[in-house]
Amino acid sequence: MNKRDFLGKTALAGLLPAVTSASALAAPSALKGPGLLTLSGAVGKSNRGAVDPALDQMFVKHGIQFDKAYVFDAEALRRLPTVQIRPTLEYDAKKHVLAGPLMTTVLEEAGVTGGKEVQLFLRAVDGYVVPLNLADARSWRMIVATEIDGAPLSIGGLGPQWAVYEADTLAAFKDKPLKERFALCPWGLYSIDVRKS
Repeated sequence: MNKRDFLGKTALAGLLPAVTSASALAAPSALKGPGLLTLSGAVGKSNRGAVDPALDQMFVKHGIQFDKAYVFDAEALRRLPTVQIRPTLEYDAKKHVLAGPLMTTVLEEAGVTGGKEVQLFLRAVDGYVVPLNLADARSWRMIVATEIDGAPLSIGGLGPQWAVYEADTLAAFKDKPLKERFALCPWGLYSIDVRKS
């Protein structure tokens, strides 16, 4: 065997594991953009694996653990049927048009089934957590808002998503002071942990 053949075969052998690993990592994904909303726990579908302690820093800091989850990017949320609500917001005491899919539609898309026994833990980017049962989210027609007044919700504002309902029209909230109507509506929503009792 000549030296050139030996070096060429050695170089090729060294590349094979890298090529195999790269192709495994480049497996097709349904996500077209960054994951914005992760549903974990009692979900029937998954499109991602377990929390990575090195790369999933926000999940780690907020104590979120899962073996599998269903992740939505902006396009996946836009593909779902959209609902509009017009609540008066506590931040400026003005009516705004919020749009996005119903919370129940998002949950169904991730394969969540059940009724009163399903508990949701809605977590915002600042760590704020709202425990809520699925029956209330359904009866309040809570949405996962992705837009306000026709513009996308943004990080640094109320986004990327906001779990919210039309408090002005709901008996449980309409007579409360404006500042108390939205305690169950975390803006900056990025994680929903689904649990069944």
